[in-house]
Amino acid sequence: MDQHTTPEAQARIVIDAKLVEAGWIIQDKKRMNLYDGKEGIHGVAVREMDTSTGPVDYMLFIDGKACGVLEAKKDGVSLGGVAEQSGRYSLSQSAFTQRWLDPLPFTYEATSQSIRFCDYRDPKARSRR
Repeated sequence: MDQHTTPEAQARIVIDAKLVEAGWIIQDKKRMNLYDGKEGIHGVAVREMDTSTGPVDYMLFIDGKACGVLEAKKDGVSLGGVAEQSGRYSLSQSAFTQRWLDPLPFTYEATSQSIRFCDYRDPKARSRR
């Protein structure tokens, strides 16, 4: 990796690869097409999506509707403490997007080494590995 790339940007390179491997199409918000897809593709992950509380690293869309968020951090950051931030983004509004549920049901926190997940539909919702 480029020595001039920030640690968080380096983590995002790995996170992008993992999202693609899992079947997501990654897009920049300026060129987003929420209905872009090929057979076997689960959804679209839009980078730096604007919300009412600031840009989320990735907003996740299935069939054109937002279903979750992913907050990326550099390696070494404790992801347990990031769950509050991604939870805030799940409540935040974003212009011109439809949602499956409000708040968004799925939040993720990730470094290049670790991923945490929360399903807010669970009565005992909590971020976990």
